[in-house]
Amino acid sequence: MGAMNLDFSDDEIRRYSRHILLEDVGGTGQAKLRDASVLIVGAGGLGSPLLLYLAAAGVGRIGLVDDDTVDVSNLQRQIAHTTAGIGQPKVETAAASAQAINPNVRLETHRQRLDRDSILPLIAQYDIVCDGTDNFPTRFLISDACVIGRKTLVSAAVLRFEGQLAVFKPHVHTEGGHFPCYRCLYPEPPPPGMVPTCSEAGVLGAVTGVMGTLQATEVLKEILGIGETLAGRLLIWDALATRFRTVRLKADLHCAACGPGATIHDLSAHSDTDGPACAI
Repeated sequence: MGAMNLDFSDDEIRRYSRHILLEDVGGTGQAKLRDASVLIVGAGGLGSPLLLYLAAAGVGRIGLVDDDTVDVSNLQRQIAHTTAGIGQPKVETAAASAQAINPNVRLETHRQRLDRDSILPLIAQYDIVCDGTDNFPTRFLISDACVIGRKTLVSAAVLRFEGQLAVFKPHVHTEGGHFPCYRCLYPEPPPPGMVPTCSEAGVLGAVTGVMGTLQATEVLKEILGIGETLAGRLLIWDALATRFRTVRLKADLHCAACGPGATIHDLSAHSDTDGPACAI
């Protein structure tokens, strides 16, 4: 690996001055952010604040996956889009919003549905993957692909007045073995109809903003290598009670994706999904 480029323009120094002042970030950390790449799956309620904060922070290359167009019902929570963008592709309107905040960031748009054939080549192009989707087939596809591709996955979910956040990186070893993956928490998707989507049950718009912002914070921590990783823990937020709690997660020795006897070595068992058009 070559030496890190610590040269910043005067505009970059002014733009990132509040980062550079931080002892745990500084010029070296800002250079790490500039050299990093992140893939965001879903340009909705989670993906919007996530994208805008990563762009504002100076993450050098950001990919955005979504095949949907902006609908007026999105605007209650999906803050990367505007009324003027109704009917336009979400990846285009969201990328334009991020570019307006920081023209130094490279935005890569992927207007497509993820499937078992396209996902592995796509995530191979990025350092970290973020899941902001709203359907279980896509969530399991993303998770299994990240296990196979050895990519860190930052995953958030919201429903009604609650949110969940986790970081999954089973490719990283710990004293007790390795960190858990998404299937260690949820071995199989629930039966269809058992867990409603936001379009069925509703969601308070600001809840998606909080969880997407927390998602962005964990991504920045992973890139910078600072603080305590959320890997191995699940953060749960109850907005009505104004209460956060954290649940410890352990790697499942019988996990089909990351356990010693893992049976998921490719994505052939996955059927085509409905996502990521179903972004939260």
